[in-house]
Amino acid sequence: MPGLVSLVLADARFPGGGHVHSGGLEEAVSRGLASDVASLEGFLLGRLRTAGLVAAGFAAASAAVSANCPSSGTSRARPPLTSPSSAVSGDRRARWAELDAELEARTPSLAQREASRAQGRGTLRAVQAAWPSPVLDGLVAVHPRPHHPLLVGAVCGAAGEPADEAARCVAYLAISGPASAAVRLLGLDPFAVNAVLVRLGPALEAVVAEAVSAAEGPPSDLPAPSAPVLDLMAQAHVHHHRERVRLFVS
Repeated sequence: MPGLVSLVLADARFPGGGHVHSGGLEEAVSRGLASDVASLEGFLLGRLRTAGLVAAGFAAASAAVSANCPSSGTSRARPPLTSPSSAVSGDRRARWAELDAELEARTPSLAQREASRAQGRGTLRAVQAAWPSPVLDGLVAVHPRPHHPLLVGAVCGAAGEPADEAARCVAYLAISGPASAAVRLLGLDPFAVNAVLVRLGPALEAVVAEAVSAAEGPPSDLPAPSAPVLDLMAQAHVHHHRERVRLFVS
């Protein structure tokens, strides 16, 4: 059963600022690439298998670092998180710094990187109030605006949830956010949109399994599928957002 932390983080009502991001759907709608339930499903599946897989892999790896602080490819247990030694804390920071660099390299679009860090920063404020932990301080020491998947993984790991729950949380958010945006942007039937999310369940579980398996190895082996169209649309959205009002930041 999913833990409470991952369930709360995946809840659309969680005050992490995710509601202002459409995951590229607003730009896709403006270009006529998404206009109905069928085209939305195709968009969500493509996003899940690319950006969603990358996010899930890094969330799973971050959860492992938070919980156990493993060396590359290992999973040996370490001292309790409530009173980490300086050596373990330093090891965690080094691992998160490596994950941060690898995720940056897999996100060539500046707009996408900024969206990830903006969501990470917004979520950080909420999780520090709900689940304060010295473990999170190590992640923030690497970057004051942590990437969203790394933050989600860190919180889940610190709460004792397994890596697959962290991966499932961010993979779900990769499609649930755009799905919710579609109702506002296209006026689609919310029942039909939620049915799409349910149909994507098997694909989501496949992404989670691949992400968790990859997270057991070194960060350099984490998933790196490209999504050039999403990258280009993210950059275009920033430009268009300056020209006229858009509903979503990204």
